[in-house]
Amino acid sequence: MTQPLRLIVGLGNPGAEYSETRHNAGFWFCERLARELSAPLNHEGRFHGIAGNSRSAAVWILLPQTFMNRSGLSVRALAQFYKIEPGEILVVHDELDIPPGQLRLKFGGGAGGHNGLKDITSHLGTPDYWRLRIGIGHPGDRNEVVNFVLKPPRREEQELIDAAVDRALLAWPDLQRADYEAAMRKLNNRN
Repeated sequence: MTQPLRLIVGLGNPGAEYSETRHNAGFWFCERLARELSAPLNHEGRFHGIAGNSRSAAVWILLPQTFMNRSGLSVRALAQFYKIEPGEILVVHDELDIPPGQLRLKFGGGAGGHNGLKDITSHLGTPDYWRLRIGIGHPGDRNEVVNFVLKPPRREEQELIDAAVDRALLAWPDLQRADYEAAMRKLNNRN
């Protein structure tokens, strides 16, 4: 897959009460990327989200405002409107199965129980899009997962997640050039 990325989607939940929660790690990345690319983010009703376009990077940044389990509605609306193929999409999301501070870039695959990814796959009709998984860790008990993702990280976890987002932003030039191998070398480490 060597198509350049045309749409970066950050997953999270809308509203101030969720802004600092682990589930919003995808939003955190996309908000920072939008600032770096001078892509102002504005509410776009037709896309059910907050979106911005970086003319210099020729990429859209999207933060669905539909709540996590309905993210696909927003992604499909923007992708269809601008004729963006699934292989040109990067979805950035929180990942329970990776410790805070770690990242994984991959193409395609299953949803791993992530409701945002399940809905995007359903709306796109394929799992064949890029994912950047930001580790948030696991509470250790699957019955605690919902409570865990909807709470802010502990201070030391937040510092590790912020450092991971910093590393992900450093890999942006590779992603922009569609040099996914180089990006994976930088992102898929154990630091």
